[in-house]
Order: sequence, then C-alpha cells, then structure tokens
Amino acid sequence: MADLGGVIKMQSGEAPASMEVEAIPNGSGTQSGSLPSKPKFEPLKAHEMSDGRVQFRKVSVPPHRYSPLKKAWMEIYTPIYEQMKIDIRMNLKARKVELKTRPDTPDISNLQKCADFVHAFMLGFDVIDAIALLRLDELYVESFEIKDVKTLRGEHLSRAIGRLSGKGGKTKFAIENATKTRVVIADTKIHILGSFQNIKIARDSLCSLILGSPAGKVYSKLRQVSARLAERF
Repeated sequence: MADLGGVIKMQSGEAPASMEVEAIPNGSGTQSGSLPSKPKFEPLKAHEMSDGRVQFRKVSVPPHRYSPLKKAWMEIYTPIYEQMKIDIRMNLKARKVELKTRPDTPDISNLQKCADFVHAFMLGFDVIDAIALLRLDELYVESFEIKDVKTLRGEHLSRAIGRLSGKGGKTKFAIENATKTRVVIADTKIHILGSFQNIKIARDSLCSLILGSPAGKVYSKLRQVSARLAERF
C-alpha cells in the first residue's frame, strides 16, 4: 500500500510539469472578455454560388421565326454575350437557342433574363422592345387566347381579331401607347409585354374588344385610366 501511495504521489507531482502554458504576447491577442474579430470573406462569384456547375437554358424556335431570327441574330447575340456575359448558340439539329453561364457571369439571374428575352422574340416582339427585359426587372410577358375569353368560331372569330387590331393596326397602337405595353396578335393568341399593372389595363381593354365592345367605348375608358395613372405618378 505504501508503494502504491508513493506511485500516486509521483504521478500527482509530475502532472503539472507535463502541462505547458503558452503565454500570449501583449497586443497580438484580443483583450480579455471581448469577442474575436469577424472573419472577412470575399463575395462569392456567380459560378461559385452554384458550386461551379454550368447552368443551361433552351428556347425552342418555331418554324415561322427562323428567318426573323437569322436577320436579327447579331442584335440578339451582342447584348447577351457582351453585356450579360452569357454564352449563346443556335442548335440547328434540335431547333433550339441554347444559353449557358460563364465563369465571368456577374449575376446568376442573367441567364433567366436572357432566356426570357429570346422567348419574347420568338413570340413575335421586336428586338428593340424585347431587350427591355434585360434592362428592367419589373417587366413580364403574359399570353392568352381569344377562346379563353369567349368561344368564337368562323366569321365571329375573324371579326374579333379585326376589332383587336383595328384599321391598319390603329386600335392595337392606341392600347399600346395608352398603357405603355407592347401587344402581339398572332392568329388567336395574344401576347402582352409590360409591367404587371400596365398588362392588367391592356388585357382588360383587349377582353372588352373580344366581347364585342366598340373601339370608341374602349378608347374613352383607356383615356380615363391613363389620366388616373398619370396622376398617380
């Protein structure tokens, strides 16, 4: 027992010698009681946010938009490649416009903006109008068909399309100018490009025309709405 007690005493005597205490020089550490300084990280780049994965978007090209796409290709390619920093190519086999992010893409949302821009062109909007989708965040494209508003057939449908566009497109231009939107009438499909509030006003006017309202009545209503909008802003 005496030997065991001696061993215990030796171990307890050696314990403080085996523990090393490192002294922190004055000024290099933080003050006692204060938190350590926050780490500073560089902001993540767009390709780092997606773990370095390349993201793709594909936009189908309808047959009737082949020729316009060929003519306006450089007008579409230049802002997408040079300003938005997104790769773009035309896949002739699949008949799709393909978009892809690059390591130097400044914002990951640019890919979706470019896809919306190309899609708007495929719907029939001019490049000058569709390019606003790249520059402004609050723009949308809304599409609906005449049959969604009222089921029309034969000559009734033809007359409704005629009422929408007016003589020489006069009614369509009046709605576009009053509501600050762009309207494309492609057979029985209608596409509207603009802000949420303006799309609603243009859609209400177009629906009134489909349901049979005369153009004069729609014009007077548009004047009232546009005057109210001008007062608000």
